[in-house]
Amino acid sequence: MTSAEELYDSLDSFARACNENERLMAMIKDWNRTMHIHASDLGAEATLQTLGGVVTAAAGPPTSADLALEATGEILSRIFYGEVSPNDPYNAGTLRIQGPESDIVRLDFVIAMLWD
Repeated sequence: MTSAEELYDSLDSFARACNENERLMAMIKDWNRTMHIHASDLGAEATLQTLGGVVTAAAGPPTSADLALEATGEILSRIFYGEVSPNDPYNAGTLRIQGPESDIVRLDFVIAMLWD
């Protein structure tokens, strides 16, 4: 079972990898979004934010969010470590994403570009 610390580590790793990829940073510089990450089995919440091409991760929920992702800690960790595409758990019904379709597609693109 994944712990809250492992979830936070995966988000930190994701943010760090995004910020080290200059091409990706340039592609998301105009995509300013706040994401609420909720691990349903852990009761853990986190905030992932893109602002001016920079990605940050923090423990705790945001005050408001453009996107909300909910799954088990293991699924979320595997997504943000790049071990699984978000499409697989989404299609299986084990990942819930709420927000505008354009933002969901953009997040999927960022993850695919970073880890593929």
